[in-house]
Amino acid sequence: MKWSELSIHTTNEAIEPISHILHEAGASGVVIEDPFELTKERQDQFGEIYQLNPDDYPEEGVIVKAYLPVNSFLGETVDAIKESINNLIIHNIDIGINKVTISEVNEEEWATAWKKYYHPVKISEKFTIVPTWEIYTPVSSDELIIELDPGMAFGTGTHPTTVMCIQALERTVRPGDRVIDVGTGSGVLSIAAAMLGAEDVRAYDLDEVAVTSARLNIKLNKVSEKVATSQNNLLDGVEENSADVVVANILAEVILRFTDDVAHVVKPGGTFIASGIIQQKKDQVKEGLIQSGFEITETILMEDWVAIIAKRV
Repeated sequence: MKWSELSIHTTNEAIEPISHILHEAGASGVVIEDPFELTKERQDQFGEIYQLNPDDYPEEGVIVKAYLPVNSFLGETVDAIKESINNLIIHNIDIGINKVTISEVNEEEWATAWKKYYHPVKISEKFTIVPTWEIYTPVSSDELIIELDPGMAFGTGTHPTTVMCIQALERTVRPGDRVIDVGTGSGVLSIAAAMLGAEDVRAYDLDEVAVTSARLNIKLNKVSEKVATSQNNLLDGVEENSADVVVANILAEVILRFTDDVAHVVKPGGTFIASGIIQQKKDQVKEGLIQSGFEITETILMEDWVAIIAKRV
């Protein structure tokens, strides 16, 4: 089978929505080429991760790549992707250069090309993300390992918005907690919550493909007994005061649409962890949370992204 590599030169702000557009179009995974990776300071060194070729990265912005099968509908699919990306401007999302290119690759190249970008990465005090094909020996006895296969997942778990959520979960989740993960994607946040001792985790996503992906990763990490995954639109139909922690790694615009629903679902004194917020919209999200009855307890910054930890008053 022949495959086409679709490459979009864009901005950090647009990575998440463009990735979602590509998944909706049938891509099973995306590759992010961010020049920040070349100079990024890391807590721990894994030899392979420094074997990065600067020629693979743009001088400015980021490149998002996805692979689509070559078929009679490919032209229509690419046109629809371009239109969806252009429509992001309506939501005040900076799409930058927005240069879209397409090239053909054979199946063998497609199956292995993205693996060079993905290696074990320690993302927090406790957690290390490990690709399923790598052999990794924990550095400490209390280290928690999350295995992911980005070939079937929505992201590798190492994007700043995800890293901040997991760091916040580490400081928030207590044994026996009930946690709701809104927009679960790969399921990585639900997996982390279960590993931290949460007794009951609900993972929701509107995208049926994401739900399937999350279930596979949840099973892979042996937390199926604690985590239930289902298709759902944000918090629609979720019972009142049913969660100790709600976590959502989605766009700021979406967070602002359901802050009242989170206040309805999270218990008094419970916590809402919101990520996927660009710095320019940080104050807007904070104000929305305060108006819904939350107190801002912590703000985490990483690169151009913000995560907000809020407690229900």
